[in-house]
Amino acid sequence: MDESVEVLCEKQGEAGLITLNRPKALNALTLTMVREMRRALDSWAQDPAVTRIVVQGAGEKAFCAGGDIRQLTDDLKAGRREPALAFWREEYQLNIAIKRYPKPYISLIDGIVMGGGVGVSLHGAYRVAGERYLFAMPEVGIGFFPDVGATYALPRLPGETGMYLALTGDRVKRADAVMLGLATHSVASESIPALRDALMAGEPVDAALARFAADPGPALLEAEREAIDACFSADGVAAILARLDEAAAGGSEFAAKTAAGMRAKSPTSMSLAFEQVRRGVAMDFEEAMRTEFRIVSRIGEGHDFYEGVRAVLIDKDNRPQWRPASIEAIDPAVIEHHFASLGPQDLEAI
Repeated sequence: MDESVEVLCEKQGEAGLITLNRPKALNALTLTMVREMRRALDSWAQDPAVTRIVVQGAGEKAFCAGGDIRQLTDDLKAGRREPALAFWREEYQLNIAIKRYPKPYISLIDGIVMGGGVGVSLHGAYRVAGERYLFAMPEVGIGFFPDVGATYALPRLPGETGMYLALTGDRVKRADAVMLGLATHSVASESIPALRDALMAGEPVDAALARFAADPGPALLEAEREAIDACFSADGVAAILARLDEAAAGGSEFAAKTAAGMRAKSPTSMSLAFEQVRRGVAMDFEEAMRTEFRIVSRIGEGHDFYEGVRAVLIDKDNRPQWRPASIEAIDPAVIEHHFASLGPQDLEAI
């Protein structure tokens, strides 16, 4: 497959087939990919010969590991704000188009799906998980925030699991993804090519998915649901940490590990993520995306996004120096500023 073409959009039988084609970059999204996907989806929505969309990632490691964060931070640091915001604006508009899509939209996910990869899969009707499936929204660990529709999707997961995923960035494997509803179907990795062929041949989507269904096995997170719901229902990040500490003192290894992990994340990012999940309950999808564009338009004004990318992606010392360094030092007015209207610059769904 020609890797100079970042995304392949082609009609195959009855399917509009989209292949994210940057395997060496774990199929991370670029603005070119976003625009080409949107062009193809808009065209296929009007094409009666295309009865379903199938999305896949090239290579065996990833469906899509996110957006090209290093490029975006480079643009912001160099004062190139408009190219960075153009990516996020058009990416979020693509997420809305996928959520609204009038034909079955099927993502074949057999590998890493994080960040922007979640945005081009989770909002479609069918999320098919292979054995290598690995989901996360790890943004609070790089001074960013869970975007691409997380404001809408995470509050709608069972109990407080959405708040847990937002604040920890913890990874979710296939069985847990099915239990939580992040994945709608489970298949064996070796069956994915045959499933794709059946979908391209026009077999009814539900029938094809049922024919290739595989037991995902036990959901390990199920055993921690009580602790998650008890701790992550607290009214603020500091209160959540206090409940986790109390549970850890009572012998919960899960709570101790979770609290330690959160204390390594950006306090500002966790505060933003908490507000996203709390407010997102009452939002429709378009309002959630508009909210995320407000946040992303301001994230470059602070310190933590640049510092997180430096520590995790560039220098890889994994020792970010967050400012402020503690939840207790967070100024609520700074968090509120991220959610304020952008006026005429607000995101529009097109």
